[in-house]
Parts: sequence; C-alpha cells; structure tokens
Amino acid sequence: MASASGQLLARYMSSSAAPAKTLTIKHVTVIGGGLMGSGIAQVAAATGHTVVLVDQTEDLLKKSRKSIEDSLKRMTKKMFAEKPEAASQFIEKSLANLSTSTDAAAVVHSTDLVVEAIVEKLDVKHELFKGLDKFAPEHTIFASNTSSLPITDIANSTTRQDRFGGLHFFNPVPLMKLVEVIKTPMTSQTTFESLLDFSKALGKTPVSCKEREHLCRCDTPGFVVNRLLVPYLMESVRLHERGHASKEDIDIAMKLGAGYPMGPFELLDYVGLDTSKYIIDGWHQMEPENPLFAPSELLNKLVAEKKLGKKTGEGFYKHK
Repeated sequence: MASASGQLLARYMSSSAAPAKTLTIKHVTVIGGGLMGSGIAQVAAATGHTVVLVDQTEDLLKKSRKSIEDSLKRMTKKMFAEKPEAASQFIEKSLANLSTSTDAAAVVHSTDLVVEAIVEKLDVKHELFKGLDKFAPEHTIFASNTSSLPITDIANSTTRQDRFGGLHFFNPVPLMKLVEVIKTPMTSQTTFESLLDFSKALGKTPVSCKEREHLCRCDTPGFVVNRLLVPYLMESVRLHERGHASKEDIDIAMKLGAGYPMGPFELLDYVGLDTSKYIIDGWHQMEPENPLFAPSELLNKLVAEKKLGKKTGEGFYKHK
C-alpha cells in the first residue's frame, strides 16, 4: 500500500505534468485605429468578439468607426446579395460588439488579448506595452502586428514575455486570409496555440513563424511574407534605377509572366513608400552588409518629396 507521502507525490507529478489549457479569447483590445487596427477590430467584432478600439483622439476614433461601417456595408453586399435584411442585421450586430476609447489603461483590465497596430518605432511600442503591462490582468496575452520589428525586442519591455507573440495581419485585413503567428523563444506553447486558435476564429489561415534565441535580430526579419516580398520589391526598384527596364514594363512582366495580381511598383504605391522605406532602413541597420537590404536612392527621394503612393495621390505613379 502506497504511503501518504507517495500518494501526495503522485498527485503532484500528475498535476504538474498536465498541459496548460489554451485561452479562449473573447475580449480583444486593439491599439491603433489606422488602416490595420481598424481592419483587425472589424474582423474580430464581425466574428462575435467583444472589441475595444483605442486611439489618441475621439476624432480619429470616429473616422475609424466610419471606415469600419463602410467596409462592412461593402462586404455584406456580396455576402447577402439577395438578403438586405440579413446584411443590416450583420452590420448592426458587428458594430454592437465594437466600442472605442482614448484610455488604453482603463480598458485593458478585462481584456484577454491586446493587439498593437501603431507606428513602427520600437521605442513607442516599448512605452505602450510597458504601461499596459501594469494594468492588464495576468492572463492577458499581448501581441504586435509589426511587419518588420523583432517580436522579442518588443516583448522585452514587459514582464510577460511568455504571454507575448506576434499577430501579423495583411492589408486589407477583412479580405486577406493570412495571419502570421510569431513565437519568440520566451512565448509559451499555450500562448502560441491560443493565438493560432484566435486567428482561426477570425476565419483566417495562420502560418507559424519562430524567432530563434540570440538570432532574432538577423534571423528572419519580416517573418515569412515580408522577408520574401520586400527584397523582391526593392530589387524591382533597383532594376528600374539601373535603367534595365521601365517601371511599367516591370509591372506588366510580373503580372503576365509570373501571374502576380499587382506589379511591384503598383504594390509599393498601395502599401505606401514610407512604410517600405522604414522597413528596408531598419533591416539595413540590422544587416548593413546584406545587399538584399540596401536602401534605394529613388525610394528615398520620393519619400522626401512626400510622394508616398496612393494615400498622397502620387508615388511611382500618379493616382486620382
């Protein structure tokens, strides 16, 4: 017959070996009401999550909510082409799941997940997460939508590195099916699986990316998609800079020869030349000897002239 101490040890071993349960994410706080943040808030609200969208001013939040409402109207025209009443109900229900706030610290006290979609500056992200770390519950997962910065570097500003990961959505978020889920060396498996489950709950297809210990700064900047896409875009610009082909011919060649839906210069204008410049500048700083990450004089010139693409009316092309 087992001793009392032996029974206690057996129970302890059994309980400690049991895998931790993943967190079912129901309440989401999205920081940043720009194009990406609004898109993330929209898909989360439309899939039944309680969402709080946070930005600096009420005016910005009004614009974000209006853009979300307009996006929902466009989507439901196709989803419920012959059922206008169902479309109205879907929009109403989605918007009912969405609220806004200018006080991030006040709204994270009951959230399951914080998704950050603010400016791509490490010090700004550090300041945000360091502050929220003090107010969010212990179970709350933090995630960044960064497209270029190492998640490990952002997570280091908090005391919850095990509950910190990356959720990289693509623009436009309501239409693009892919989400890159990034696991750092400190991200727990439970957190990672919770983020995968959340991505699937949004109707997205997640792919797994990992940052390796000690190599996160130069291992795979940009995760999977941007690590392959940005060098391709930059090489297209260099090809044009060298006079080997016009931007129009390069775009046509990649669309008709490679089957791409957009040419590289069309895509650069759509993404924003300032965004592309910020990414390549950051990567060049991390790996100055890597020719794939070399800056472009032409891109720098256009950004300096405030020709940023579709959002300013002119980039590589002029837009009405």
